[in-house]
Amino acid sequence: MSEFGRRDAIVIELIRREFVVDAPLAVAWQHLATVENWPSWAKHIKRIDLTPKGDLSLKSKGNLHLKIGMQSLFQMTEIAPLKNWKWEGSYLWLALHYDHQFESIDSRHTRMIWLVNTTGTAVGLVGKLFSVIYNKNLDAAIPNLQEEIRLLNV
Repeated sequence: MSEFGRRDAIVIELIRREFVVDAPLAVAWQHLATVENWPSWAKHIKRIDLTPKGDLSLKSKGNLHLKIGMQSLFQMTEIAPLKNWKWEGSYLWLALHYDHQFESIDSRHTRMIWLVNTTGTAVGLVGKLFSVIYNKNLDAAIPNLQEEIRLLNV
């Protein structure tokens, strides 16, 4: 069982990002759910290997190959189509829990909310460092994603 399932684990929110994309909910969901295409807008990612291939499901597992030469494994833990999906992974000594949420604003706009929580033996030092680096990556990636989705819906 992961540390997130332990009742005594202290969960700390490292990242919370909310932003709007110019696309209906179903389009936004499908675009983000094609995780192997993330390197087109998330330039810090070299490639993502997803198994099994195809649509995200509770059986989905992946390996993010980062451009800095490190890798991060993840496994899907929950999926509610057009609402959210969650996966767990690890990075260095951190157990990471990612929640990708989607909310329809209207027929042409979707709010995305990305949460990253952690537990682990190195939450203090490594958690802060991870948060700084990952937020910097998101500062660049989110506008790229917004533009990529906008261009799909022109």
